[in-house]
Amino acid sequence: MFILYALMLAAMLQQTPAKTDPADVSEIDAISCRLDVPSYMRFAMAIDGDEQLARTRGWKKIVSPNSFMAEYDLPKPITVAGAYSTRRIGFTGDSILAVLDVADPAIVARAEKIDNSMSARPMIDAMVASGKVTRAQAEAEFPFRKFLGERIMTDVTEPAGKDGYGSHMVVARTISNVTTHPGKTLYGCAYRFDMLDKDGTSL
Repeated sequence: MFILYALMLAAMLQQTPAKTDPADVSEIDAISCRLDVPSYMRFAMAIDGDEQLARTRGWKKIVSPNSFMAEYDLPKPITVAGAYSTRRIGFTGDSILAVLDVADPAIVARAEKIDNSMSARPMIDAMVASGKVTRAQAEAEFPFRKFLGERIMTDVTEPAGKDGYGSHMVVARTISNVTTHPGKTLYGCAYRFDMLDKDGTSL
């Protein structure tokens, strides 16, 4: 299935006209969700691919405490989300992230009108309502407050063609935090691609 997915992805990239050359793509535009899925994928594959964009741009790859993230230190700061400056960015499976020195992601999310889908507040309220613990005790049970939220920017479905496969592409603003990066907010954009069968079901 992975091989089939890879072949479909390659075919999609070949068939979709490139709006931008990967070398011309700004990491700020990618983080700001200004790309379509094919353009982002071409850009992401060029970072450490044959084009070696990371090296060309003077990015220094750093050892990330998160095994699911490839991190880079930029030669100069970039500004994202209006007023937040950083020199560190990261890439996950389908996302590019700016690592911000903001301890509470809710501060950034508020301006983006993004809610936390993993708030501990309902659990804490339920514990207090049970009468078995005080609010202070309940709060102490959650020393790390997970934040995970997103807002869909574009959602495009292409029905199956002559080859019998279609695609579903989503671009989403993402805001999160993670235990491997204490005191940081991860602000970025996810560019998702799903392969669909002839009935429109994700494979």
